[in-house]
Amino acid sequence: MHQWASLATLALLANGAAAQNMLRFACSQLVVDRVDPLVNPGMRYTPHLHQIVGGNSFNLTMDPVSHDLAAQSTCTSCSFVQDLSNYWTAVMFFKAKNGTYQRVPQVGNGGPQGQLINKGGLDIYYIPSGKVTAFRQGFRMLAGNAAETNPSKVTKANICHRCWTSTNDNNFVGGAPCTGSDTVDIPQDTKCKMIRQTIIFPHCWDGKNLDSPDHKSHVAYGQGSGATGGGACPSSHPVKLPQVMYELMWNVSKFMDKSIWPDSGNALMYSMNLGGSAAHGDYVFGWKGDSLQKAMDKNCNLNKDCPAAGLTYQAPEKYNACTIKQQAPEEVDGWIKALPMGEMAIKA
Repeated sequence: MHQWASLATLALLANGAAAQNMLRFACSQLVVDRVDPLVNPGMRYTPHLHQIVGGNSFNLTMDPVSHDLAAQSTCTSCSFVQDLSNYWTAVMFFKAKNGTYQRVPQVGNGGPQGQLINKGGLDIYYIPSGKVTAFRQGFRMLAGNAAETNPSKVTKANICHRCWTSTNDNNFVGGAPCTGSDTVDIPQDTKCKMIRQTIIFPHCWDGKNLDSPDHKSHVAYGQGSGATGGGACPSSHPVKLPQVMYELMWNVSKFMDKSIWPDSGNALMYSMNLGGSAAHGDYVFGWKGDSLQKAMDKNCNLNKDCPAAGLTYQAPEKYNACTIKQQAPEEVDGWIKALPMGEMAIKA
């Protein structure tokens, strides 16, 4: 599926930049839960449901000063032992004709760069472009807007969706992420067997603040677009970071019988009861020591052991086993009567 990595390299070369390796690895589901320590710290039953991956010290508050993810986590649901970060996104749901909802499952990725094995969850990329500065302990950021309803206000080069007409993830479709026929909106078409969601984070930092009140102002998108590592940074945010990208494969194949679709409105939406324009991702850094900086400096590649940087790949049975219990307990699997947005979700 990931012939696009080669395309991204070609894009770098076309821009006169040297080709760079990138980290590309799987993260399985840590938990599906209605908590958000970045936007709603301390709140149970937040306004919408998230799916979270990464270190198992994830909790309601995660105070940026006292909560050291790398020190407090005892396992990670991601491929690299050294990555105890937390990554989370909203959850895609299918709405049936009878008004009930079911969470859309996520699957792993394949392709020429190798199969990524996921038990739910998503895939993470760290894409450098030239010399980059790794994130620091306490760093966090947000990409996208969970309340956005207007696709025209969303930059397609950063947040997009692609219709996959096969459940075989090795049948690559299209070019690099967020190009060509990709859309900000979630495709609403029965020909789609899977939908690939891409979220690309800002790659420029002000060099001072580990966070900001809106979780965005301390970072910025620089020149360039798409999954190329990013171009030059503005003077307001002069420090170039590794470009973080989330990639999710939502397997919608079992919902593609048009007879079960609602008579009006969309069949697929995110857990905010909104479409693709509200897609967003949360990031809280938690790599051990300077392992990410070394990984970038030593050109570590894909999801392989990288002794030069001290990176250790763990087998799927290891990272798949790293899970935690819900901190806002409710039913989120199977058919439910309404989206988990207010009171505790109830089975249909």
